[in-house]
Amino acid sequence: MASSSLTSSISYTFLQPEFPFKRTIKHHNRCSISKCPFTPISATPLKASVSNPDTTSSPIPITPIETTTTTTASGTDTTSSLVSPEPPKKLPMRRIPGDYGLPFVGPIKDRLEYFYNEGGRDKYFRSKMHKYKSTIFRANMPPGPFISSNPNVIVLLDGKSFPVLFDNSKVEKRDLFTGTFMPSTELTGGYRILSYLDPTEPKHDQLKRLLFFLLKSRSSHFIPEFHSSYTNLFNTLEKELAKTGNAIFADANDQAAFNYLAKAFFGTNPTETNLKSDGPKIVTKWTLMQLSPILTLGLPKWIEEPALHTFRLPPFLVKKDYQKLYDFFYESSTGPVLDEAVRLGVSKEEAVHNLLFATCFNSFGGMKIFFPNLLKWIGRGGVNLHRKLAEEIRSVVKSNGGRVTMAGMENMPLMKSVVYEAFRIEPPVPLQYGKAKHDFVIENHENAFQVKEGEMLFGFQPFATKDPKIFDSADEFVGDRFMGEEGEKLLEHVFWSNGRETEQPTAGNKQCPGKDFVVLFSRLLVVELFLRYDTFGIQVGKSPIGSAVTFTSLKKAKF
Repeated sequence: MASSSLTSSISYTFLQPEFPFKRTIKHHNRCSISKCPFTPISATPLKASVSNPDTTSSPIPITPIETTTTTTASGTDTTSSLVSPEPPKKLPMRRIPGDYGLPFVGPIKDRLEYFYNEGGRDKYFRSKMHKYKSTIFRANMPPGPFISSNPNVIVLLDGKSFPVLFDNSKVEKRDLFTGTFMPSTELTGGYRILSYLDPTEPKHDQLKRLLFFLLKSRSSHFIPEFHSSYTNLFNTLEKELAKTGNAIFADANDQAAFNYLAKAFFGTNPTETNLKSDGPKIVTKWTLMQLSPILTLGLPKWIEEPALHTFRLPPFLVKKDYQKLYDFFYESSTGPVLDEAVRLGVSKEEAVHNLLFATCFNSFGGMKIFFPNLLKWIGRGGVNLHRKLAEEIRSVVKSNGGRVTMAGMENMPLMKSVVYEAFRIEPPVPLQYGKAKHDFVIENHENAFQVKEGEMLFGFQPFATKDPKIFDSADEFVGDRFMGEEGEKLLEHVFWSNGRETEQPTAGNKQCPGKDFVVLFSRLLVVELFLRYDTFGIQVGKSPIGSAVTFTSLKKAKF
């Protein structure tokens, strides 16, 4: 696909590559995979070289020419004149609808509706959207009193307005990673971690470059270590299936994901250290301490409201466990990575806290949330989708001498599209925030709205990436949606990484530094799955952070 040359990007596209910005053309795809009119292609990957930016897709604007023919007594005269293109349609201004209610009362009312009304947060946003007849409106976001001092936000629910959250000239990102509140820095060694820094802060540049260095220096380990860790996972699932008739994915995935990241990033097997197999449980507990104000665990609201949403859980509850994690990461990262941190002007202690957060919260958290969702959507795609994925993946791997490579995966258009479609339909980071740096006008598809300096903007990504004015069959999982030239153009509307899929993270923006790494390991899961199995059966339940997947069958490859 034109947007994701992981072959080059993992090796180091993180410097500051420039990608051509294309206008979207809607992919009219209401068909099944087998009847899709768009022919799969192997597109030339975008260049990722700073010295040789790709400019092939930056056409020179062509001004229309009007030709006039006039017949006179002396003959026919033809004259040509330049025609000015029509200016963009100016949308009518509208006051942002909605209100915040009475102080204290309004935020609590919205919080209870958000967490506990039938239909959950999706219905919360949809009902307000219908009430105000707008995808942009005012509301309160949890947690509210007494954790958040100001829960007032402007909600963005469409794919046109949502990208303003990526515009560093318009919005500030300081301390907004988790929304209208920030977890205690006691949970991160007393440091404000990279995720909470605005790009204008000097430390942001240093820490993001450190992560780029880690990704570049360890890139050769990403594929083999994934194969090793997830071979163990599938062996475990097969044994459990044979024993009980079903196999829960979550626990096995947590251990495989943590082991994989530790070995891929730092060359250390955690089970051979003092951490043993405790890593996933500690990380889950530590993450809950940070996100509990904006989660529901399925407990009665009379328990959750005071315990999770009204007062913060005290950091000392995980202090000992966090120190155990810190010691593991300090010992594992000693060497080139910490030397690079010192060279960049970051202390070893601060670097380790950031490496821990990037590995455990960002990467492990992403695998814990997204992998079950990915399996859910592929599982629901059915046997026909499974067969096509298996045929494509095995054919490419066979032609490459039985090896899985980044370059080879670029020649698997259906597999790539399926992964992107899972990111689109159920993004792993659904909530994104930005605070207006100055007054400006924001637009949805129907109106323009005035935003004032200091106002908080909030985007609910699952609605923005299912915008029916951008995507046909927006609420459906269409596996081949992003195949072909027209499908690839839709990738600029995939936002899971805190940026467009057609753009790349740099030291000067807030896009996920491991964007291409996340895409890589998501592709690897699909590749490993269909190299090993023809099809599989699952049951899907709910968990506080996504889907709970249980395998009911795994049919081994027969061709």
